[in-house]
Amino acid sequence: MSGALRDRPVTIVGAGVAGLTAAIALARRDARVTVLERAPAIRELGAGLQLSPNAMRVIDALGLGEALRGISLRSNAVQLRDTSGAQVAKLDLLRHRPDDDFRLVHRARLIELLAASARSAGVEIRLSQEVATPPEGGLIIGADGLRSAIRTALNGREVPFFTHQTAWRAVIPDATGAPPEAQVFMGPGRHLVSYPLVGGLRNLVAVQERHEWQEEGWSHEDDPDHLRRAFAAFGGPVPEWLDAVTETHIWGLFRHDVARRWQDGRCVLIGDAAHPTLPFMAQGAAMAIEDAWILAACLDAGPDQPTALNRFDSLRRSRVEGIVAAANANARNYHLTGPLRFAAHTALRLAHRFAPGHLLGRFDWLYDYDSVAITF
Repeated sequence: MSGALRDRPVTIVGAGVAGLTAAIALARRDARVTVLERAPAIRELGAGLQLSPNAMRVIDALGLGEALRGISLRSNAVQLRDTSGAQVAKLDLLRHRPDDDFRLVHRARLIELLAASARSAGVEIRLSQEVATPPEGGLIIGADGLRSAIRTALNGREVPFFTHQTAWRAVIPDATGAPPEAQVFMGPGRHLVSYPLVGGLRNLVAVQERHEWQEEGWSHEDDPDHLRRAFAAFGGPVPEWLDAVTETHIWGLFRHDVARRWQDGRCVLIGDAAHPTLPFMAQGAAMAIEDAWILAACLDAGPDQPTALNRFDSLRRSRVEGIVAAANANARNYHLTGPLRFAAHTALRLAHRFAPGHLLGRFDWLYDYDSVAITF
């Protein structure tokens, strides 16, 4: 730490993963951090998320690794299955990346951990703070998500593209003791992802292609029977899981461009405010965590704030654009139909049989990235 951030006032808009991680990273470098959160309480709907090694390196550097491991499971593998439940391919994380840590965690537990750590570091979190325009202050960080007021201030009004896909989320009881693995069931025009969580729970995310316009957001309750009917043709453990759903939320999936303008020397965007992504690479939280560390390190490297924000932009833009593009591609690959689906699944089965390490090796560029090792 250079001391460049000592006593510098920083206002962060948004108390999600991006905002709270940035608050911790900045406060640990002696900045005076205030977080403004629109909600009356810091809470999350029941949902899980996956944290890959590129995120865990930052979590460890912030001194939160032991605590996070206590509220999460280590993921052993990613299983790719067809609608019957038969295995198409397996990405064996323990075998092919034994030194790396892939975690399965309830989003609410992660937010609780980050909020407690931020407060312990001296961060002031103000609730019920609706922010419509950038507040006064020396540095404003827009971590306010998809409907970011700070992004609008920097880029003007933007209209996202509806992908003609909707997604359900649900968490169900799961006392089966199944291995801690993510399972992806791929079907024509739809797919379902599931993995266990600490506390005898299981996370479900189910995506279906449809043409009806759905309002963007995570808080729209839906009838679980709609979810069950949409995936009635799926086999394996899926019917049992869906029978256990008593409450679910649905939202439309919209494609947002990576923000054209990330910063103006005083305001800067991080996380979903800068680069929203479709949930098909499990990298939304990881990108936010990377952003938080690198932004804090850029600012700590010297007193020139505009230079620091320019460097942050240049370090992050090409990487997040690559991740967003990969997520867009997976949205297509999971939902193939007819001959294309047959050919793709056959290729996956052959790769799994003859070159299993190659399947996971395609993502080395993603998981090998080390924000902490970057020299500033």
